[in-house]
Amino acid sequence: MQKWFFKVLVCSVNVFILAYILPGITIVDFFTAIVVAVVLSLLDAIVKPLLILLTLPATILTLGLFLFVINASIILIDAYFVHGFKVESFWHALMFGALLSFFNSIVHKKAFPDDRKNVET
Repeated sequence: MQKWFFKVLVCSVNVFILAYILPGITIVDFFTAIVVAVVLSLLDAIVKPLLILLTLPATILTLGLFLFVINASIILIDAYFVHGFKVESFWHALMFGALLSFFNSIVHKKAFPDDRKNVET
């Protein structure tokens, strides 16, 4: 539970920073960024696997690039449910999702270096 909370907190910081930097993404305050991160984690756990399963032929045909479309769709669904978080278009969601995944992976790799070692052994 503590690890999940830390990951949501890191994601909310990244959401807040990316919303400030990227055009087309607006967020009201840091509390909204926390709500965005929590809803995003729930959507990633529940909706994303279903979308991946339903779009498996398209994902295979595009050699996995369709996963970016699924990720952008999850961001747009998140923006629909969370008031105070606005995404202008699909392309903004695509860029936001790609950068958010990149920054989250960098921070998680630095914050949890022992997770990778446990998988290898």
